[in-house]
Amino acid sequence: MKNNIKNIDILCVGEALIDFIGHQTNTLLNNTRDYHRYLGGSPTNVAMNSARLGLNSLIVATVGNDAFSEYIFKKLTDAGVNTSTIRKIDYKPTSVIFVSKSEGTPDFIPFRAADCEITENQISTETLLKTKIFHTTCFALSKKPAQSTILKKAEEANKLGCKLSIDINYAKKLWSSKNEALKIIKTYCKFNPLIKISEDDMLRFFEKKIPHHEIFEFFHELGADTVCLTLGENGVKLSQSGKNIIFLPAIKVEKVLDTTGAGDAFWSGFLFAYIKEKSIQECLQVALKLAALKLQNVGRLPNNINVISKLL
Repeated sequence: MKNNIKNIDILCVGEALIDFIGHQTNTLLNNTRDYHRYLGGSPTNVAMNSARLGLNSLIVATVGNDAFSEYIFKKLTDAGVNTSTIRKIDYKPTSVIFVSKSEGTPDFIPFRAADCEITENQISTETLLKTKIFHTTCFALSKKPAQSTILKKAEEANKLGCKLSIDINYAKKLWSSKNEALKIIKTYCKFNPLIKISEDDMLRFFEKKIPHHEIFEFFHELGADTVCLTLGENGVKLSQSGKNIIFLPAIKVEKVLDTTGAGDAFWSGFLFAYIKEKSIQECLQVALKLAALKLQNVGRLPNNINVISKLL
């Protein structure tokens, strides 16, 4: 076997796209007049945040051959993200999402195009051998060919000793059916990923309010040992198979400017600390600090902060 030095901290596989976030706060999309452009996509946010935390992050994504993808490449390169596995295609434009600006969970309308055109040749075995964490999202898994590519490569990554991770950011509007979503999520959970879910995701997924311990049991039974449930302003709960549930309160933020990407900031902090071999409790503490920083900024985390010094 080739030299197996794991020098890729996080391989993020999924959507790189443009978020148009409403300028009017707490206004539904039908009443939003103005939008500001931001780099978006949950795996993209995690790759960006990870790079700014000093990790070596690589993103696998597909974009159109257009002005929006030029913007994406520039932003990722400026942040120090490795973009060598982003594919550019001529036959579909870069995907775009319109998002409401909200203090709660934002509403969104996706215009999906190039993001789901992820193919197997974008993720080599050699890359997986060098990777510590293979991260993806429910969004990325919702459409083929990306869906089949990610499941196949996740299985390979698992066999090669990568730790898998997934943000189960389920939204009904992204899937052809609930049954398909359930089947795909079950398949991915067999590889024992670190799971990040939110209360809102679970309300959409189960279509009713489920007690937290039942949510944890559901994912443990599918094969996941570690399940992290974010509760917005109420903090976070984490369950590890056979251990007591950990609860930590959220860090109080005086003025929430934008919730878009807060979950990605949280999970970036968690994975950063996990890679640094911190305890699960410390992983959660770092995650909460990064989420609090994000809530105070519109778009992504600001440039003018020394993120690491604020976290550790």
